[in-house]
Amino acid sequence: MSVSMQEVMKQSGVAFGTSGARGLVTAMTDRVCYVYARSFIKYCEASYKCDHTIAIAGDLRPSTERILKALVKAGEDSSWKVIYCGRIPSPAIALYGIDKALPTIMVTGSHIPADRNGIKFNHPQGEITKKDEQGIVSQSVDFDESIFDAKGMLKNAPALPAVEAEAEENYVKRYPAFFGTKALSGLTIGVYQHSAVGRDIVVKVLESLGATVKPFARSETFIPVDTEAIRKEDEDLAREFAHKDFVDAIFSTDGDSDRPLLADDVGMWLRGDVLGILAAQALGIKRIATPVSCNTSLEKSGSFEKICRTRIGSPYVIAGMESLVDANDASVSVAGYEANGGFLLQTNLTRSFEDGATRTLPALPTRDALLPMIAVMVMVREQKMCVVDLLKKLPKRFTLSDRLKEFPTEVSKAKLAEIREKKLGAKLFGALTAKPSKFKPKDGPAPKPFHGEVVSIDETDGYRMEFDSGDIVHLRPSGNAPEFRCYVETEAKDRSAELLAGCMKIMEGWRK
Repeated sequence: MSVSMQEVMKQSGVAFGTSGARGLVTAMTDRVCYVYARSFIKYCEASYKCDHTIAIAGDLRPSTERILKALVKAGEDSSWKVIYCGRIPSPAIALYGIDKALPTIMVTGSHIPADRNGIKFNHPQGEITKKDEQGIVSQSVDFDESIFDAKGMLKNAPALPAVEAEAEENYVKRYPAFFGTKALSGLTIGVYQHSAVGRDIVVKVLESLGATVKPFARSETFIPVDTEAIRKEDEDLAREFAHKDFVDAIFSTDGDSDRPLLADDVGMWLRGDVLGILAAQALGIKRIATPVSCNTSLEKSGSFEKICRTRIGSPYVIAGMESLVDANDASVSVAGYEANGGFLLQTNLTRSFEDGATRTLPALPTRDALLPMIAVMVMVREQKMCVVDLLKKLPKRFTLSDRLKEFPTEVSKAKLAEIREKKLGAKLFGALTAKPSKFKPKDGPAPKPFHGEVVSIDETDGYRMEFDSGDIVHLRPSGNAPEFRCYVETEAKDRSAELLAGCMKIMEGWRK
């Protein structure tokens, strides 16, 4: 039987988002995952020099093992060798593929709930681009339909191969090899483990860098930790832990451990886009690519010679980084980061350390959770400061975000189209962005705040409005789930919280 990838996507509803293919577990049948993997393999055969070997790994979701077995079957039926690297972080399997010049697949739904899952693809040089995605989607696959039952599940699923430990080992060694084994000596770091696939690896890495590590809150039930929309439970948990036990910082990640969460010594989580700025400064990065939704302290800091603003999603950040590379000067360092905190290193990075050594960190152009957190804490130790001191040096701009869950993507797009066509930005959000006058008369009531007006619009991704008060409201349908996201930025944290709450209240009314 021959089936096209387009047909499978249409029938199942499992499509590419901003980071791989994702969908409900019930929709991601063995058959759907098998065809995705066969299409990817077929594309790699035609587009990259491959030795007919593929490596796979997965996160800790309940559905991940079943999907991994479907990928093994897809590899076998393609006459490819399948290397199983176990349950390891997404950047670890990507790094293994780059080192071995192999395509790799990571089974993960990242931060989304356990009733969903996903598949992330990496070609032999790194994460797939939008061009690669189009190539995969254009494939057709021949296979024996009788291997699946009526529900699309394998009748005889293969066993997973023995775990190849080298992928995890190389990822763990990457950081002390660059920063040194005493880079975090004297620091005490808590690790919020929850159900992150890298929860034990984070501990190993921090200990290898000389830190004292205190793990806490390990969970055997999957917890959808979203580093862009941090749950109140996670905020409370970090503060409670920091209050009870001394730490210099707290590390955590999302489900597949490619997006970081760093908290200061009192348990206050940093925004991912702020972490990205601090990490880039700590590493001495010269050129940065980052999505349009990220904090504008990046430009206002004056720390970088070139900045490229992109659409949201790592493939777009990768394209932005590629545009910043100086082909004539390998010393020009290029990196990227996202609002979720994931940090991508496009070029090799060479720097000198306080121990007098000069070392090079090889490029890893896919989201990595550990690099930005480690880099910031190395700077904290070297400068004998705390995380809060670093934050105080940045321009005062505060970003916050939230989202409407279970909000159909087509409804989100229709609402944005209405706002765009009827120019409703000021009407909907103007009052929320208004500031009271700084001048109050001696007698009588204070003047009423003005009604904010939109002074610029950016449609790079979604609909981003800057108001005459300097406040920013950015609306965007999620590319990975039926969610409608809202990002805000103002000059004060409390003001951002107030603006976000007001925006979400307006958006909730759109459910009707």
